[in-house]
Amino acid sequence: MADNKNFVFKGNICYSEDIHLLRTVEQGHLVCLEGKTEGVYKELPEQFLNLPLTDWGDMLIVPGLTDLHIHAPQFSFRGLNMDLELLDWLNTNTFPEEAKYMDLDYAKKAYQIFADTMKRSATTRACIFATIHRPATQILMDLMEETGLKTMVGKVNMDRNSPDFYCEKSPKESERETIEWLEQVKSKYKHVSPILTPRFIPSCTDELMERLSRIQKKYQIPVQSHLSENKSEITWVKELCPASKFYGDAYDQFGMFGKPAKTVMAHCVYSTDEEIDLMKKQGVYIAHCPESNTNLSSGIAPTRAYLDQKMNIGLGTDVAAGTGESIFRAMADAVSVSKLRWRLVDESLKPVTMEEAFYMGTLGGGSFFGNVGSFIKGYEFDALILDDSSLPHPQPLSLKERLERFIYLSDDRHIKGKFTEGSRIF
Repeated sequence: MADNKNFVFKGNICYSEDIHLLRTVEQGHLVCLEGKTEGVYKELPEQFLNLPLTDWGDMLIVPGLTDLHIHAPQFSFRGLNMDLELLDWLNTNTFPEEAKYMDLDYAKKAYQIFADTMKRSATTRACIFATIHRPATQILMDLMEETGLKTMVGKVNMDRNSPDFYCEKSPKESERETIEWLEQVKSKYKHVSPILTPRFIPSCTDELMERLSRIQKKYQIPVQSHLSENKSEITWVKELCPASKFYGDAYDQFGMFGKPAKTVMAHCVYSTDEEIDLMKKQGVYIAHCPESNTNLSSGIAPTRAYLDQKMNIGLGTDVAAGTGESIFRAMADAVSVSKLRWRLVDESLKPVTMEEAFYMGTLGGGSFFGNVGSFIKGYEFDALILDDSSLPHPQPLSLKERLERFIYLSDDRHIKGKFTEGSRIF
């Protein structure tokens, strides 16, 4: 089956058709043609009877999950100094650790652990931050290519407000390294592509942002960064960019806040109405990172408002502020923190439902990669085979209930198959 992208799966199929609609088909048939979903059927149509069929028995078949925000070099310090807030955490944990990736032996060892873990996980698509180091970033891209996952990887840009041992010397040097990186990886990979990655406004001078803007226009690549995560950070941005109306405007003035540059911004915990309006207008994607926002005392994003306004929103683990790579965990956390916001902050914003959390982790985030994250006809065939037989229960359960239990109770051991674009990962 590894080389044949025309086949049929039989099993219990669950997928989002939109934000609120979770479709379930018990003992249905999922048809893949040329790496894309042809359709979901209760009874297999006659024209597909000659395709190879795999019967997954009573297992669940769901779309692959998308992580819109994860830091590969931070995987090595998960679970450390989690009592700090964002800016202190960056100086204590992040910058010293990311500086180590100048050593390519260390980078290869650390990134191999990350790549192996991502391959075993439920994630089939991801937007990944690397470090400022061009050679190490290419090592990460090489290793992610070997996993078969579809990922976007970014060499980080930063030329101010970080330690001397972890800061690019000048905007010109950052530009030169970024262009050399893009030229070296151009057309090199089947599964991995580059994404422009200014770390966040406090670490990028206006001159650097201007140079990155020119790079974005020339190479037509997407952009990832951070937005309105922490109150101290937002105050800092106001001091650094007094001419900007709000945090997002500091990106937008350089053409890196949505249209025409496809953009994903992590967090958006404290986005103002003006910022939200611009995100909607420009089609900016929100990477909601509930565990990270809790661990770093950042706050609770108004996810209900983003969903109700039909904004582009998916989930991120934000390792290492998030402690693991599980998007299933991010789904559960998205529900939990939305309840706290509803109860403690704003009773007008109802909690996120399970269907909505599942949507964000599949179709919502997957759409950043195109027609991804669902079994709608024509969508790229990313799929997970989930075995919940070792999670016993005394009562009969619907497929929706089984999926919800899986989100809360499972781990990687329950994933029995993983596919991207019709190719088997394991």
